[in-house]
Amino acid sequence: MSSRAVEALDAAIGAWMRHLAARGLSEHTMKNYARDVRGFAAFAQAEAVVSWGEVATLHVKLYLQKLASEGKSARTLARILSALRSFFDYLLREEQAQSNPARDVPLPKVGAPLPRTLDVDQVSQLLEGFDDSWQGRRDRAIYELLYSSGMRVAELHGLNVSHGEQMLREGGTIVLGKRDKERWVPVGRVAREALAAWLKVRNAHADADEPALFINPRGGRLSIRSMQQRLRKWGRQRGLPQGVTPHKLRHSFATHMLESSGDLRAVQTLLGHASLNATQIYTRMDFQQLARVYDKAHPRAKRKREE
Repeated sequence: MSSRAVEALDAAIGAWMRHLAARGLSEHTMKNYARDVRGFAAFAQAEAVVSWGEVATLHVKLYLQKLASEGKSARTLARILSALRSFFDYLLREEQAQSNPARDVPLPKVGAPLPRTLDVDQVSQLLEGFDDSWQGRRDRAIYELLYSSGMRVAELHGLNVSHGEQMLREGGTIVLGKRDKERWVPVGRVAREALAAWLKVRNAHADADEPALFINPRGGRLSIRSMQQRLRKWGRQRGLPQGVTPHKLRHSFATHMLESSGDLRAVQTLLGHASLNATQIYTRMDFQQLARVYDKAHPRAKRKREE
């Protein structure tokens, strides 16, 4: 295949990415979509396809069969097929294809396993034992915040020092979630104590003009990947039987809140899930009501009794 044909195929993917960015899709979702479609593009090129208009349903079926034979799960295949459907819908609108060959391929059946969570004792085991080094203080504050608030790791990654100061003053902050939607997240007493301990040492290790709340050894913003890797490693060191991820802490937050409060609407709002739109008028909650539910229900939000 000529280099010009390869460039044309890739150019269409790049244009689609810009289209998705304009629609407000998260960076994480866009990376997955780009990887999935580029994987198919490499397969199509090996099949002598020189333009997207030449792709047929058979190409899509053969590609999914190839991935299945390599051991890819039904969930992964369904995600890839969804990405291809979205991509070819875009090409149709842009008149770069005459049909959507992925639409005639049925979605693989995917089960709906329950999210894996840590129980309260396992969370306590995870959130203990940090040393008093600056990195120990930082990591404890990160993990306490993830569990205390139910934030997505991408939301926590975007926090600045001003957010941390607001948490200490007001018991919570506003985060920027999926599709740039803002929401208030409360933060419990234990997490605020860990955050205060971190802020006491942060400035000594951060670049002078770095606004990020959590920083790396070079003084810049700590990456999501580093947060994930360090949490996984820490979970192993604490003897937990399963891999610990930021998303598992989010699931644990939701499960423990729901078990304790029974208030599904409050948990939905705290997580930032955009669903049940038709009944939203009946379930709308203000910040004070959310804070009352949170303080009563979250295992690590309980305030110390007055002396």
